[in-house]
Amino acid sequence: MSTTGTPATTPGDAARPRATVVGTGYLGATHAACLAELGYDVLGLDTDPAKVEALGRGEVPFYEPGLAELVARHTASGRLRFTTSAAETAAFADVHFVCVGTPQRRDSMAADTSHVVGALRALVPELRQDALLVGKSTVPVGTAAMLQDLATALAPEGVEVGVAWNPEFLREGRAVEDTLRPDRLVVGVTDQRHEKALRELYRPLVDAGVPFLVTDLATAELVKVSANAFLATKISFANAVAELCEAAGGDVVALTEAIGHDPRIGHQFLSAGLGFGGGCLPKDIRALMARAGELGVDEALTFLREVDAINMRRRARTVALAVEECGGSVLGKRVAVLGAAFKPGTDDVRDSPALNVAAQLQLQGAHVRVYDPQAARTAARTFPTLGYVASVEEAVTDADLVLHLTEWDEFAALDPAALRPARRVVVDGRNALDRERWTAAGWRYRALGRAVPATAVA
Repeated sequence: MSTTGTPATTPGDAARPRATVVGTGYLGATHAACLAELGYDVLGLDTDPAKVEALGRGEVPFYEPGLAELVARHTASGRLRFTTSAAETAAFADVHFVCVGTPQRRDSMAADTSHVVGALRALVPELRQDALLVGKSTVPVGTAAMLQDLATALAPEGVEVGVAWNPEFLREGRAVEDTLRPDRLVVGVTDQRHEKALRELYRPLVDAGVPFLVTDLATAELVKVSANAFLATKISFANAVAELCEAAGGDVVALTEAIGHDPRIGHQFLSAGLGFGGGCLPKDIRALMARAGELGVDEALTFLREVDAINMRRRARTVALAVEECGGSVLGKRVAVLGAAFKPGTDDVRDSPALNVAAQLQLQGAHVRVYDPQAARTAARTFPTLGYVASVEEAVTDADLVLHLTEWDEFAALDPAALRPARRVVVDGRNALDRERWTAAGWRYRALGRAVPATAVA
Protein backbone atom coordinates (compact mmCIF):
# COMPACT_ATOMS: atom_id res chain seq x y z
CA MET A 1 0.00 0.00 0.00
CA SER A 2 1.31 3.44 -0.87
CA THR A 3 1.68 6.17 1.70
CA THR A 4 -0.17 9.42 1.39
CA GLY A 5 2.72 11.66 0.43
CA THR A 6 3.46 15.20 1.54
CA PRO A 7 0.44 17.53 1.74
CA ALA A 8 0.52 20.19 -0.92
CA THR A 9 -0.68 23.70 -0.30
CA THR A 10 -1.49 24.86 -3.83
CA PRO A 11 -5.19 24.42 -4.73
CA GLY A 12 -5.65 22.27 -7.81
CA ASP A 13 -2.26 20.56 -7.55
CA ALA A 14 -2.69 17.14 -9.18
CA ALA A 15 -0.09 15.66 -6.84
CA ARG A 16 -2.00 16.63 -3.73
CA PRO A 17 -2.57 13.57 -1.51
CA ARG A 18 -6.04 12.19 -0.89
CA ALA A 19 -8.06 10.68 1.96
CA THR A 20 -11.70 9.84 2.55
CA VAL A 21 -13.90 10.13 5.60
CA VAL A 22 -16.74 7.65 6.08
CA GLY A 23 -19.53 9.23 8.10
CA THR A 24 -20.06 13.00 8.10
CA GLY A 25 -21.62 13.64 11.47
CA TYR A 26 -19.94 15.74 14.14
CA LEU A 27 -16.66 13.79 14.12
CA GLY A 28 -16.53 13.05 10.40
CA ALA A 29 -17.37 16.52 9.12
CA THR A 30 -14.79 18.05 11.43
CA HIS A 31 -12.09 15.56 10.50
CA ALA A 32 -12.79 15.95 6.78
CA ALA A 33 -12.63 19.75 6.89
CA CYS A 34 -9.44 19.71 8.96
CA LEU A 35 -7.73 17.24 6.59
CA ALA A 36 -8.57 19.64 3.77
CA GLU A 37 -7.08 22.45 5.84
CA LEU A 38 -3.89 20.37 6.18
CA GLY A 39 -3.63 20.18 2.38
CA TYR A 40 -5.49 17.02 1.41
CA ASP A 41 -8.13 16.41 -1.21
CA VAL A 42 -10.93 14.87 0.86
CA LEU A 43 -14.09 12.99 -0.06
CA GLY A 44 -16.72 12.47 2.64
CA LEU A 45 -19.13 9.56 2.41
CA ASP A 46 -22.55 9.48 4.05
CA THR A 47 -25.79 7.57 3.49
CA ASP A 48 -27.93 10.67 4.10
CA PRO A 49 -28.43 12.50 0.77
CA ALA A 50 -29.76 15.65 2.46
CA LYS A 51 -26.68 15.91 4.69
CA VAL A 52 -24.36 15.30 1.73
CA GLU A 53 -26.14 17.97 -0.31
CA ALA A 54 -25.97 20.52 2.53
CA LEU A 55 -22.28 19.88 3.22
CA GLY A 56 -21.57 20.08 -0.49
CA ARG A 57 -22.99 23.60 -0.44
CA GLY A 58 -20.66 24.42 2.43
CA GLU A 59 -23.42 24.26 5.05
CA VAL A 60 -22.88 22.47 8.37
CA PRO A 61 -26.09 21.09 9.92
CA PHE A 62 -24.90 21.64 13.49
CA TYR A 63 -23.09 24.33 15.45
CA GLU A 64 -19.36 24.08 16.06
CA PRO A 65 -17.25 27.26 16.26
CA GLY A 66 -15.08 27.72 13.17
CA LEU A 67 -16.26 24.60 11.36
CA ALA A 68 -18.77 26.20 9.01
CA GLU A 69 -16.14 28.63 7.76
CA LEU A 70 -13.68 25.77 7.19
CA VAL A 71 -16.20 23.65 5.28
CA ALA A 72 -17.35 26.59 3.16
CA ARG A 73 -13.78 27.55 2.25
CA HIS A 74 -12.72 24.07 1.19
CA THR A 75 -15.89 23.09 -0.64
CA ALA A 76 -15.58 26.33 -2.59
CA SER A 77 -11.97 25.51 -3.50
CA GLY A 78 -12.87 21.97 -4.54
CA ARG A 79 -10.54 20.46 -1.97
CA LEU A 80 -13.46 19.03 0.02
CA ARG A 81 -16.34 17.08 -1.55
CA PHE A 82 -19.09 14.76 -0.33
CA THR A 83 -20.88 11.78 -1.82
CA THR A 84 -23.34 8.96 -1.11
CA SER A 85 -21.42 6.55 -3.37
CA ALA A 86 -19.31 3.87 -1.69
CA ALA A 87 -17.79 2.97 -5.08
CA GLU A 88 -16.68 6.56 -5.69
CA THR A 89 -15.21 6.68 -2.18
CA ALA A 90 -13.35 3.40 -2.62
CA ALA A 91 -11.74 4.63 -5.85
CA PHE A 92 -10.82 8.06 -4.47
CA ALA A 93 -8.00 7.20 -2.05
CA ASP A 94 -6.17 4.39 -0.30
CA VAL A 95 -6.63 5.75 3.23
CA HIS A 96 -10.19 5.80 4.57
CA PHE A 97 -11.12 7.21 7.99
CA VAL A 98 -14.17 5.57 9.61
CA CYS A 99 -16.00 8.19 11.69
CA VAL A 100 -19.52 6.81 12.14
CA GLY A 101 -21.41 6.89 15.44
CA THR A 102 -21.41 4.24 18.16
CA PRO A 103 -24.40 5.13 20.38
CA GLN A 104 -25.44 3.18 23.45
CA ARG A 105 -27.52 0.14 22.56
CA ARG A 106 -31.20 0.32 23.41
CA ASP A 107 -31.15 -3.03 25.23
CA SER A 108 -27.98 -2.67 27.31
CA MET A 109 -25.17 -0.35 28.39
CA ALA A 110 -22.94 -1.61 25.57
CA ALA A 111 -21.99 0.43 22.51
CA ASP A 112 -23.79 -0.23 19.24
CA THR A 113 -21.12 -0.92 16.61
CA SER A 114 -23.56 -1.76 13.82
CA HIS A 115 -22.81 1.49 11.96
CA VAL A 116 -19.09 0.72 11.96
CA VAL A 117 -19.69 -2.77 10.66
CA GLY A 118 -22.12 -1.41 8.07
CA ALA A 119 -19.53 1.10 6.86
CA LEU A 120 -17.02 -1.69 6.21
CA ARG A 121 -19.60 -3.87 4.51
CA ALA A 122 -20.45 -1.02 2.16
CA LEU A 123 -16.92 0.16 1.39
CA VAL A 124 -14.59 -2.86 1.36
CA PRO A 125 -16.24 -4.84 -1.48
CA GLU A 126 -15.88 -1.75 -3.68
CA LEU A 127 -12.10 -1.46 -3.19
CA ARG A 128 -9.95 -2.09 -6.25
CA GLN A 129 -6.57 -1.27 -4.69
CA ASP A 130 -4.85 -1.98 -1.38
CA ALA A 131 -6.23 0.25 1.33
CA LEU A 132 -5.95 1.21 4.98
CA LEU A 133 -9.11 1.67 7.04
CA VAL A 134 -8.46 3.97 10.00
CA GLY A 135 -11.06 3.84 12.73
CA LYS A 136 -11.71 7.01 14.70
CA SER A 137 -15.05 5.98 16.21
CA THR A 138 -15.11 5.12 19.91
CA VAL A 139 -15.58 1.35 20.04
CA PRO A 140 -15.35 -1.49 22.59
CA VAL A 141 -11.89 -2.99 22.84
CA GLY A 142 -11.58 -5.90 20.42
CA THR A 143 -13.64 -4.24 17.70
CA ALA A 144 -10.64 -3.37 15.51
CA ALA A 145 -9.41 -6.97 15.44
CA MET A 146 -12.92 -8.13 14.52
CA LEU A 147 -13.08 -5.52 11.76
CA GLN A 148 -9.72 -6.65 10.39
CA ASP A 149 -11.09 -10.18 10.04
CA LEU A 150 -14.24 -8.82 8.41
CA ALA A 151 -12.29 -6.61 6.00
CA THR A 152 -10.08 -9.52 4.98
CA ALA A 153 -13.14 -11.65 4.30
CA LEU A 154 -14.92 -8.92 2.31
CA ALA A 155 -11.96 -7.71 0.26
CA PRO A 156 -11.98 -8.53 -3.45
CA GLU A 157 -9.39 -11.06 -4.60
CA GLY A 158 -5.93 -9.54 -4.77
CA VAL A 159 -6.80 -6.52 -2.60
CA GLU A 160 -5.12 -6.17 0.80
CA VAL A 161 -7.06 -4.20 3.41
CA GLY A 162 -5.49 -3.18 6.71
CA VAL A 163 -7.21 -1.80 9.81
CA ALA A 164 -5.64 0.73 12.18
CA TRP A 165 -7.15 2.71 15.04
CA ASN A 166 -6.69 6.43 15.58
CA PRO A 167 -9.02 7.58 18.40
CA GLU A 168 -10.36 11.13 18.45
CA PHE A 169 -10.10 13.43 21.46
CA LEU A 170 -12.35 16.26 20.33
CA ARG A 171 -14.05 18.59 22.77
CA GLU A 172 -17.31 19.96 21.44
CA GLY A 173 -16.95 23.70 21.10
CA ARG A 174 -13.21 23.29 20.39
CA ALA A 175 -13.25 20.51 17.82
CA VAL A 176 -11.45 22.38 15.04
CA GLU A 177 -8.66 23.49 17.37
CA ASP A 178 -8.38 19.99 18.86
CA THR A 179 -8.03 18.47 15.37
CA LEU A 180 -5.55 20.96 13.96
CA ARG A 181 -3.58 21.37 17.21
CA PRO A 182 -4.12 18.15 19.18
CA ASP A 183 -2.28 17.42 22.41
CA ARG A 184 -1.37 13.95 21.08
CA LEU A 185 -1.95 11.56 18.19
CA VAL A 186 -2.50 7.90 19.06
CA VAL A 187 -2.38 5.21 16.38
CA GLY A 188 -2.94 1.51 16.96
CA VAL A 189 -1.40 -0.66 14.25
CA THR A 190 -0.37 -4.24 13.50
CA ASP A 191 1.89 -3.44 10.55
CA GLN A 192 4.79 -1.00 10.26
CA ARG A 193 3.48 0.03 6.84
CA HIS A 194 0.33 1.33 8.50
CA GLU A 195 2.36 3.29 11.03
CA LYS A 196 4.42 4.78 8.22
CA ALA A 197 1.31 5.77 6.27
CA LEU A 198 -0.29 7.49 9.26
CA ARG A 199 2.92 9.19 10.33
CA GLU A 200 3.22 10.58 6.80
CA LEU A 201 -0.43 11.62 6.71
CA TYR A 202 -0.08 13.51 9.99
CA ARG A 203 3.39 14.87 9.14
CA PRO A 204 2.32 18.55 9.36
CA LEU A 205 1.18 17.97 12.94
CA VAL A 206 4.12 15.76 13.90
CA ASP A 207 6.57 18.31 12.48
CA ALA A 208 4.82 20.94 14.61
CA GLY A 209 5.69 18.93 17.73
CA VAL A 210 2.51 16.93 18.36
CA PRO A 211 3.42 13.67 20.14
CA PHE A 212 2.83 10.64 17.89
CA LEU A 213 2.15 7.58 20.04
CA VAL A 214 2.14 4.12 18.45
CA THR A 215 0.34 1.27 20.21
CA ASP A 216 -1.35 -2.03 19.46
CA LEU A 217 -5.00 -2.01 18.37
CA ALA A 218 -6.46 -2.87 21.79
CA THR A 219 -4.57 -0.12 23.60
CA ALA A 220 -5.59 2.48 21.02
CA GLU A 221 -9.23 1.47 21.45
CA LEU A 222 -8.94 1.73 25.22
CA VAL A 223 -7.24 5.13 25.30
CA LYS A 224 -10.34 7.20 24.46
CA VAL A 225 -12.79 5.43 26.78
CA SER A 226 -10.21 5.36 29.58
CA ALA A 227 -9.66 9.10 29.24
CA ASN A 228 -13.40 9.76 29.32
CA ALA A 229 -13.86 7.44 32.30
CA PHE A 230 -11.17 9.35 34.20
CA LEU A 231 -12.72 12.73 33.39
CA ALA A 232 -16.17 11.51 34.38
CA THR A 233 -14.75 10.19 37.65
CA LYS A 234 -13.13 13.54 38.41
CA ILE A 235 -16.40 15.40 37.77
CA SER A 236 -18.36 12.97 39.91
CA PHE A 237 -15.80 13.21 42.71
CA ALA A 238 -16.38 16.96 42.84
CA ASN A 239 -20.12 16.34 42.91
CA ALA A 240 -19.80 13.71 45.64
CA VAL A 241 -17.93 16.24 47.75
CA ALA A 242 -20.69 18.76 46.92
CA GLU A 243 -23.21 16.40 48.53
CA LEU A 244 -21.01 16.27 51.62
CA CYS A 245 -20.66 20.06 51.65
CA GLU A 246 -24.43 20.49 51.57
CA ALA A 247 -24.81 18.14 54.53
CA ALA A 248 -21.98 19.70 56.53
CA GLY A 249 -22.50 23.36 55.65
CA GLY A 250 -19.35 23.65 53.54
CA ASP A 251 -18.73 25.40 50.23
CA VAL A 252 -17.73 23.12 47.37
CA VAL A 253 -16.52 26.01 45.19
CA ALA A 254 -13.99 27.09 47.82
CA LEU A 255 -13.07 23.45 48.47
CA THR A 256 -12.37 22.53 44.83
CA GLU A 257 -10.48 25.80 44.33
CA ALA A 258 -8.23 24.83 47.24
CA ILE A 259 -7.54 21.22 46.24
CA GLY A 260 -7.16 22.14 42.56
CA HIS A 261 -3.98 24.07 43.36
CA ASP A 262 -2.35 20.72 44.04
CA PRO A 263 -0.60 20.00 40.69
CA ARG A 264 -1.40 16.32 41.07
CA ILE A 265 -5.12 17.21 40.99
CA GLY A 266 -5.53 20.40 38.96
CA HIS A 267 -8.63 22.52 38.43
CA GLN A 268 -9.87 21.17 35.11
CA PHE A 269 -13.00 18.99 35.31
CA LEU A 270 -13.21 19.65 39.06
CA SER A 271 -16.24 21.96 38.97
CA ALA A 272 -19.20 20.73 40.97
CA GLY A 273 -22.67 21.30 39.56
CA LEU A 274 -25.32 19.69 37.43
CA GLY A 275 -22.95 17.06 36.05
CA PHE A 276 -21.96 15.80 32.64
CA GLY A 277 -24.01 14.80 29.64
CA GLY A 278 -23.53 14.75 25.89
CA GLY A 279 -22.90 11.99 23.42
CA CYS A 280 -19.57 10.75 24.85
CA LEU A 281 -18.99 10.61 28.61
CA PRO A 282 -22.25 8.92 29.70
CA LYS A 283 -22.30 6.28 26.98
CA ASP A 284 -18.54 5.69 27.09
CA ILE A 285 -18.37 4.87 30.79
CA ARG A 286 -21.37 2.55 30.42
CA ALA A 287 -19.87 0.86 27.37
CA LEU A 288 -16.57 0.41 29.21
CA MET A 289 -18.35 -1.26 32.12
CA ALA A 290 -20.27 -3.50 29.73
CA ARG A 291 -17.13 -4.56 27.88
CA ALA A 292 -15.29 -5.22 31.14
CA GLY A 293 -18.13 -7.54 32.08
CA GLU A 294 -17.89 -9.38 28.77
CA LEU A 295 -14.16 -9.85 29.37
CA GLY A 296 -14.74 -11.15 32.91
CA VAL A 297 -13.16 -8.20 34.74
CA ASP A 298 -16.30 -6.27 35.65
CA GLU A 299 -15.14 -5.90 39.29
CA ALA A 300 -12.29 -3.66 38.10
CA LEU A 301 -14.74 -0.99 36.97
CA THR A 302 -17.63 -1.28 39.38
CA PHE A 303 -16.71 2.16 40.75
CA LEU A 304 -17.96 3.63 37.45
CA ARG A 305 -21.50 2.65 38.44
CA GLU A 306 -21.27 5.07 41.34
CA VAL A 307 -19.68 7.69 39.07
CA ASP A 308 -22.75 7.39 36.83
CA ALA A 309 -25.14 7.36 39.80
CA ILE A 310 -23.60 10.49 41.37
CA ASN A 311 -23.91 12.26 38.04
CA MET A 312 -27.58 11.39 37.66
CA ARG A 313 -28.32 12.38 41.28
CA ARG A 314 -27.21 15.94 40.50
CA ARG A 315 -30.15 16.31 38.13
CA ALA A 316 -32.59 15.11 40.78
CA ARG A 317 -31.00 17.41 43.35
CA THR A 318 -31.39 20.42 41.03
CA VAL A 319 -35.05 19.63 40.55
CA ALA A 320 -35.44 19.30 44.32
CA LEU A 321 -33.80 22.71 44.85
CA ALA A 322 -36.18 24.25 42.33
CA VAL A 323 -39.20 22.73 44.05
CA GLU A 324 -37.91 23.83 47.44
CA GLU A 325 -37.45 27.42 46.25
CA CYS A 326 -41.02 27.41 44.93
CA GLY A 327 -42.43 26.56 48.34
CA GLY A 328 -42.69 22.80 47.86
CA SER A 329 -44.46 22.70 44.49
CA VAL A 330 -43.78 24.04 40.99
CA LEU A 331 -47.36 23.47 39.87
CA GLY A 332 -48.38 26.55 37.91
CA LYS A 333 -45.04 28.31 38.54
CA ARG A 334 -43.23 30.14 35.75
CA VAL A 335 -39.69 28.75 35.51
CA ALA A 336 -36.98 30.28 33.33
CA VAL A 337 -34.30 27.82 32.19
CA LEU A 338 -31.07 29.35 30.93
CA GLY A 339 -29.38 26.74 28.76
CA ALA A 340 -30.40 23.69 26.74
CA ALA A 341 -27.12 22.36 25.30
CA PHE A 342 -25.26 19.83 27.41
CA LYS A 343 -22.31 22.26 27.52
CA PRO A 344 -21.51 25.72 26.11
CA GLY A 345 -20.05 26.10 22.64
CA THR A 346 -22.34 23.57 20.97
CA ASP A 347 -25.95 22.97 19.98
CA ASP A 348 -25.70 19.31 21.04
CA VAL A 349 -28.50 18.32 23.42
CA ARG A 350 -27.78 14.59 23.64
CA ASP A 351 -28.34 13.52 27.26
CA SER A 352 -28.45 17.20 28.22
CA PRO A 353 -28.73 17.66 32.00
CA ALA A 354 -30.35 21.07 31.41
CA LEU A 355 -33.16 19.66 29.28
CA ASN A 356 -33.61 16.73 31.63
CA VAL A 357 -34.19 19.12 34.54
CA ALA A 358 -36.47 21.34 32.46
CA ALA A 359 -38.57 18.35 31.38
CA GLN A 360 -38.87 17.04 34.95
CA LEU A 361 -40.13 20.41 36.16
CA GLN A 362 -42.62 20.58 33.32
CA LEU A 363 -43.90 17.13 34.27
CA GLN A 364 -44.51 18.49 37.77
CA GLY A 365 -46.70 21.25 36.35
CA ALA A 366 -44.30 24.14 35.85
CA HIS A 367 -44.61 26.53 32.91
CA VAL A 368 -41.07 26.26 31.55
CA ARG A 369 -39.44 28.80 29.22
CA VAL A 370 -36.05 27.77 27.83
CA TYR A 371 -33.44 30.04 26.26
CA ASP A 372 -30.17 28.89 24.72
CA PRO A 373 -27.94 30.93 22.37
CA GLN A 374 -27.49 28.02 19.94
CA ALA A 375 -29.40 24.89 20.92
CA ALA A 376 -33.07 25.92 20.86
CA ARG A 377 -33.72 24.32 17.46
CA THR A 378 -32.10 20.99 18.31
CA ALA A 379 -33.71 21.03 21.76
CA ALA A 380 -37.16 21.57 20.25
CA ARG A 381 -36.74 18.42 18.16
CA THR A 382 -35.94 16.38 21.28
CA PHE A 383 -38.33 18.07 23.75
CA PRO A 384 -41.00 19.72 21.58
CA THR A 385 -43.42 20.31 24.47
CA LEU A 386 -41.11 22.72 26.30
CA GLY A 387 -41.47 26.43 25.66
CA TYR A 388 -38.56 28.09 23.84
CA VAL A 389 -37.93 31.83 23.73
CA ALA A 390 -35.52 34.09 21.84
CA SER A 391 -33.79 35.93 24.68
CA VAL A 392 -32.82 35.85 28.34
CA GLU A 393 -35.20 38.71 29.03
CA GLU A 394 -38.14 36.86 27.51
CA ALA A 395 -37.36 33.79 29.59
CA VAL A 396 -36.85 35.63 32.87
CA THR A 397 -39.55 38.31 32.79
CA ASP A 398 -42.26 37.51 35.37
CA ALA A 399 -40.60 34.19 36.25
CA ASP A 400 -41.06 32.74 39.72
CA LEU A 401 -37.68 31.01 39.49
CA VAL A 402 -34.60 31.21 37.26
CA LEU A 403 -32.40 28.16 36.64
CA HIS A 404 -28.90 28.54 35.22
CA LEU A 405 -28.11 25.15 33.66
CA THR A 406 -25.59 25.65 30.82
CA GLU A 407 -22.61 27.91 31.48
CA TRP A 408 -22.63 30.09 28.36
CA ASP A 409 -20.57 33.28 28.70
CA GLU A 410 -23.71 35.27 27.90
CA PHE A 411 -25.26 34.15 31.17
CA ALA A 412 -22.19 34.90 33.28
CA ALA A 413 -22.16 38.43 31.82
CA LEU A 414 -25.80 39.18 32.73
CA ASP A 415 -26.62 42.21 34.85
CA PRO A 416 -28.88 40.66 37.51
CA ALA A 417 -30.17 44.08 38.54
CA ALA A 418 -31.59 44.66 35.06
CA LEU A 419 -33.68 41.47 34.97
CA ARG A 420 -37.39 41.63 35.82
CA PRO A 421 -38.64 38.35 37.27
CA ALA A 422 -41.66 38.02 39.53
CA ARG A 423 -39.35 36.71 42.27
CA ARG A 424 -35.59 37.21 42.40
CA VAL A 425 -34.57 33.62 43.01
CA VAL A 426 -31.88 31.86 40.99
CA VAL A 427 -30.65 28.28 41.18
CA ASP A 428 -27.16 28.14 39.71
CA GLY A 429 -26.81 24.58 38.49
CA ARG A 430 -23.26 25.21 37.28
CA ASN A 431 -21.75 27.27 40.10
CA ALA A 432 -20.69 29.69 37.37
CA LEU A 433 -22.52 32.90 38.26
CA ASP A 434 -20.97 35.53 40.51
CA ARG A 435 -22.83 34.85 43.78
CA GLU A 436 -21.86 38.15 45.38
CA ARG A 437 -23.01 40.12 42.34
CA TRP A 438 -26.39 38.40 42.22
CA THR A 439 -27.03 38.66 45.94
CA ALA A 440 -26.01 42.34 45.90
CA ALA A 441 -28.70 42.86 43.25
CA GLY A 442 -31.29 41.45 45.67
CA TRP A 443 -31.44 37.87 44.41
CA ARG A 444 -31.70 34.77 46.56
CA TYR A 445 -28.90 32.56 45.22
CA ARG A 446 -28.91 28.77 45.54
CA ALA A 447 -26.32 26.39 44.15
CA LEU A 448 -25.32 22.75 44.45
CA GLY A 449 -22.79 22.16 47.21
CA ARG A 450 -23.05 25.64 48.74
CA ALA A 451 -24.66 26.89 51.93
CA VAL A 452 -28.06 28.59 51.84
CA PRO A 453 -27.55 32.38 51.86
CA ALA A 454 -29.39 34.68 54.25
CA THR A 455 -30.33 37.14 51.47
CA ALA A 456 -34.03 37.95 51.46
CA VAL A 457 -36.06 37.61 48.30
CA ALA A 458 -36.80 40.99 46.68
